[in-house]
Amino acid sequence: MHIRTGSRSNGLCGLAAALVIASFCPSIAAAEPRLGDTAPQASRPGWKLVWSDEFNAADGSLPDSGKWTFATGGGGWGNHELEYYTARPANAHQQSGNLVITADSESFTGPDGVTRAFTSARLKTAGKFSQTYGRFEARMKLPIGPGMWPAFWLLGDDISQAGWPKCGEIDIMELVGSAPSTILGTIHGPGYSGKAGPSTKYTLPGGKRFSDDFHIFAVEWEPNVIRFYVDDVLYTTRKPADLPGGTRWVFDKPFFIILNVAVGGDLPGPPDSTTVFPQTMLVDYVRVYARP
Repeated sequence: MHIRTGSRSNGLCGLAAALVIASFCPSIAAAEPRLGDTAPQASRPGWKLVWSDEFNAADGSLPDSGKWTFATGGGGWGNHELEYYTARPANAHQQSGNLVITADSESFTGPDGVTRAFTSARLKTAGKFSQTYGRFEARMKLPIGPGMWPAFWLLGDDISQAGWPKCGEIDIMELVGSAPSTILGTIHGPGYSGKAGPSTKYTLPGGKRFSDDFHIFAVEWEPNVIRFYVDDVLYTTRKPADLPGGTRWVFDKPFFIILNVAVGGDLPGPPDSTTVFPQTMLVDYVRVYARP
């Protein structure tokens, strides 16, 4: 993903929010429940759970404002994205034990006067939670289709001072919707940003798609190493030796979490006539662990 942050929170919840959601987008009122046993794990071997969101609030509730803020706006976010990120429950709410982020095709004009043909949501833990090192994981079911660009990623806490890419970025998972079986794991920093960021693909076997079921995406981040996983399968490892000559490893400070679904942008390109809207990203949980 790419950058530029901003935040605004909203206050609808409970039944009122559910009614708003149904009026905006009836098709997401019966979001698919999460699958399997996803009770919080107090620990993984060698790790201790230190922060999580299980998204178990009442149906229609907005994301927990004690853990997340909305980044809103339609300025393209440095990637020529086409959506307007809103703080409406129509674009982000909790349902059946999941966070539901919905990208939709609709004309929307924000309070800044910007009008876009698509809406979606972008959530971040900046100012609420950040951590240096640890295991960051989320169990998710992803949207698909040309122009869709879901992501689970981390940004350096010092972005407002250092700027991007000096702050650093860890893309735990991003998917180009026209390639629904493949995700990318990437790092970005000064001198290795954009297409120069070291990146590795992971493709599901047997033609399965990341929209067909939930999968666990994770990184284990320790001094001078970041390991990338899908469903506990290690598929790549990044170390300072992987960076271009003369560049600097910046992954030694606190990072915060971002979840979003972009529409269009430099990586996926725009939606086309085959893209079906609305598209939803379901997040069963986000969990962060540290070494005990």
